[in-house]
Amino acid sequence: MAAPQLIFVDGSIAELTQEMADYVQIGDQVKPLLERDQNEEALQAIVKASHVLNSVPEKDFTGAYNLLVHLVLQSKDPKKYLPVVCGNLLKPITSSPTHGFTLAANALSTVFNLLEQDNPLRYNVLLQITRFIRQHNQFDVLKPRLKSLEDWFATWDTDEEDQRRLYVDVSDAAAEGGDDEEAYRFLLKALATFDRDDQEEIASEEAQKLSLKALRMAILAPARFDFQDLRILPSVQALGDSHPIYSQLLEIFSEQDLEDYNDFKEEHEGWIEKEKLDNEKLMRKIRLLTFASLAASTPNREIPYASIARALQIPSEEVELWTIDVVRTKLVEGRLSQQQKVFLVHRTTYRVFGEKQWRELATRVDQFKLVVDRLVTVVRKAQSDVDTQRGRDQVELERKLGNAGISDRQVGERRRGPIKPRTDDDD
Repeated sequence: MAAPQLIFVDGSIAELTQEMADYVQIGDQVKPLLERDQNEEALQAIVKASHVLNSVPEKDFTGAYNLLVHLVLQSKDPKKYLPVVCGNLLKPITSSPTHGFTLAANALSTVFNLLEQDNPLRYNVLLQITRFIRQHNQFDVLKPRLKSLEDWFATWDTDEEDQRRLYVDVSDAAAEGGDDEEAYRFLLKALATFDRDDQEEIASEEAQKLSLKALRMAILAPARFDFQDLRILPSVQALGDSHPIYSQLLEIFSEQDLEDYNDFKEEHEGWIEKEKLDNEKLMRKIRLLTFASLAASTPNREIPYASIARALQIPSEEVELWTIDVVRTKLVEGRLSQQQKVFLVHRTTYRVFGEKQWRELATRVDQFKLVVDRLVTVVRKAQSDVDTQRGRDQVELERKLGNAGISDRQVGERRRGPIKPRTDDDD
């Protein structure tokens, strides 16, 4: 989607229509129609024959399509012709195998940009552009424009079903372009368009198919460890009825550990392989998540190497490698103490924060309060000892001064120095 292109045309609609007809080699067919002022019929014939523009010389391609687009937009019903024009551009540009993508992309952008911003036809053109981008695996060309998508939907008053269709196409284009994060994000947007209060809709075949796709994408993504944005969607929750095993697997990756995953595999032997899920990827992820849970549940913030090895079911010599991996994911922050054979936890991410986590937090608060109370007791005792010693020192000083025949008043005068008599010079 390039910047807007201006189209400069010179001549009446009839003249331009005849010129276009001659160019697509149906001039003799169109001429009598124009003579009878049957402009729509003439345009319809031209659009039907416009596929030949994909084979015109490269130097004429842009001008020819610009003229065609201009004529279509002058029609009483552009909606009837735009799908054909856009459909042509999704096909190979045979006259320019090297620059065909750029030529077609510019032509599609011209169509989009020449439509008024509030024209709902822009939606249909954008849908074709997205499919064109997907077809050529050029998602990076489309990505910068997607930040305006929600605003466009509001301007065009696009309904939820059409929004969902475009979100899914964008997600597919992103996935095929290697941008898994954007693919997942737009798939969640698509799922959010289902009416959460319509049980029939969220349990529909389309909703369940997209929900399952998002679930698979989430658990297989190497860098995705938070599943709450997925679990809150009603259509995903409905997988508990339509795909209970997948729903169980999501629960494991959301808040359970490696031991639970191994029990799952044993209970559903062969299911992982049957569903073409990558067990190696899943094992790595569940071990990292198990490490995060272990760090979050450790009260004293020190995890012995032996505890890590046991929880992750790995040899002790691999503990440091897994620790480095989990720190890289930012699930946990901390440092290794090779001398003490412990991992010192500085910060950890809770996978979920439910009743169990509140209990753990309450335990830590109680422990912290106990430490603070002890510290306050120590400080108060130290202050009391200082006050007591100060009192003893004062009593001892007075005793010694009394034995020497020196009063407190004399001691004060000595400290202040001798009192000199006042003289006139002092003024």
